[in-house]
Amino acid sequence: MPTLKEVKKKIGSIKKTKQITKAMNMVAASRLRGAQNAMEAFRPFAGKFAEVLGSLSEKAGENANPLLTPRETVKKIHIVLCTSDRGLCGGFNMNLINTAARFMREKISEGKEVVFTNFGKKGRDWCRGSKLHIVKEHLGVVGTTFGFNVATNAGRNLIDGFLTGEWDEVYIVWSNFISMGKQVPVLQKILPIPPIEADPEKDGNAPYVAEHICEPSPDELMGEMLPRNVFIQIHSGLLETSTSEHAARMMAMDNASKACNDMIDELTLLYNKARQAAITADLMDIVGGAEALKG
Repeated sequence: MPTLKEVKKKIGSIKKTKQITKAMNMVAASRLRGAQNAMEAFRPFAGKFAEVLGSLSEKAGENANPLLTPRETVKKIHIVLCTSDRGLCGGFNMNLINTAARFMREKISEGKEVVFTNFGKKGRDWCRGSKLHIVKEHLGVVGTTFGFNVATNAGRNLIDGFLTGEWDEVYIVWSNFISMGKQVPVLQKILPIPPIEADPEKDGNAPYVAEHICEPSPDELMGEMLPRNVFIQIHSGLLETSTSEHAARMMAMDNASKACNDMIDELTLLYNKARQAAITADLMDIVGGAEALKG
């Protein structure tokens, strides 16, 4: 059985750890509110933009823009991996990395080459450790307050590489924030831009009917809106991932604080048992000494 001093020292160290996890939980909760507000404010804009773009694509036709045209043969794939810069958020980063890794292995087995753009240190470190080709890395973005220009700069590089034939398809891996306890990794294709369809819940099973009057022509508008659609997809993915990171860290720190409480209770019980055993031993020594003096 450990000594009283050892148990007491361990209880003190766990209490300090609990203070740290509780403080990190509060910080994550405060950052979560701001990130969630930004994410929820952007969702209606992204949805309406997709609706208008769907209307334009109906009028412009399938071959109106090279960003809509799939390649006949796909040889090189670009993956945009969104992770956090810091850990202590449970399995958040590993879920995203595993999603990208499974997709990468599938494409490599088909004889395709895969390259990466990383948002966040965790994904960058995984790519470096696996000796993968990193085209671009963006650190200090996810988990902080960032502007639309971040997605614009990254999207322009992806579009330029796609148009010049440097890569044939572009995918983004991000975390979809569903609730405080559930964040789901998502693999989404952003180039070539997949067909944009109407929400079937809106008009039942009726086909999508274009209602927008275009000036200038749909082809000219598509040239402006399709690149912006890529920027919006990236920005939306970053907002969702940022919110998911704070929620995952908040839950992880809450679980860590509960584990600290359980350990403190167990060690306190052990401390009381050890203390009682020491008192009993001292009493036995006193009683034994008194009996010896009487004899």
